[in-house]
Amino acid sequence: MGKKITLAVTPGDPAGIGPDLTVALANQQQDCRIVAICDRRVLEERAEKLGVNAKFPDFNHESSLSSSLEVLNIQCQVPPTPGQPDAANSSYVLKTLDAAVEGCMNKEFHAMVTGPVNKEVVTRSGVLFTGHTEYIAAKTGIDCPVMLLVFEQFRVALATTHIPLSEVPAAISRNRLKRVIEVLNQDLKEKFGIHSPRIAVCGVNPHAGEGGTLGQEETTVIEPLLSDLQKEGLNARGPYPADTVFVPRQLEKFDAVLAMYHDQGLPAIKHSAFGNVVNVTLGLPIIRTSVDHGTAYDLAATGLADSGSLLAAVKLAKSLAEKNQEVEA
Repeated sequence: MGKKITLAVTPGDPAGIGPDLTVALANQQQDCRIVAICDRRVLEERAEKLGVNAKFPDFNHESSLSSSLEVLNIQCQVPPTPGQPDAANSSYVLKTLDAAVEGCMNKEFHAMVTGPVNKEVVTRSGVLFTGHTEYIAAKTGIDCPVMLLVFEQFRVALATTHIPLSEVPAAISRNRLKRVIEVLNQDLKEKFGIHSPRIAVCGVNPHAGEGGTLGQEETTVIEPLLSDLQKEGLNARGPYPADTVFVPRQLEKFDAVLAMYHDQGLPAIKHSAFGNVVNVTLGLPIIRTSVDHGTAYDLAATGLADSGSLLAAVKLAKSLAEKNQEVEA
């Protein structure tokens, strides 16, 4: 085993529940080193509002000693008010992500864990921001990231992510779908230790197109591609109707389900375990996990925010980082 696992945590929007969740990490024993990349003042003020007695020491780049939670301090542009998002802090949010990505790329951090951001608020600042997945992929030079939601053995990946529903059919091209399936297959092997991944591929249309009577994407793109991939040895099957592939007896047959668009796959896994699901970005040269929820401004600084998803994201990031260390060793 290599050096102690060090995780970078970005709390996200300082007006949301991200700081609350990060404060919750401060007094919990972790068997890894956790570095919050954020404004220390925000954590201190949120801890005070929540009645949490916690210290937030500086992250020491030269030391291997671990505190419960260390801080790599980046200041907000304006003091945030819990529950009141401010586009003026968008550059701060992006700076925290940039620092986490850079730290992972130069091996200072073994993985990064991201808290919730508000895409609309960031975009209002003048920066087009469609989500963590796309932003981090661009920063690491990857043009085909794959979004995977995980809860225990239930895994749902997406062929497309944050695009309008009207653009989905055109985005389901043979080349893109092939690359997504190959990335999913490879990372299920390398990151999750699944020797021969079994992948269920959803159709785009109701009833997976009903043989072409309810849409053509299945017969013209998905079926021919899956036939070719199976000849290459990939165990990717389908297309399956999305209204039945998520029933338990079907899920037992597969290691992951590939949904064609965001709201086809995510409602199923979030309904099953919302608050405990982890978002993992596949296809990156770094490890990135995230919470499965949004900023929840109405819960900020109330003490009612559930830290379950962040804790699960930290746990999975550590596990993936340990597997990566074993592979590199």
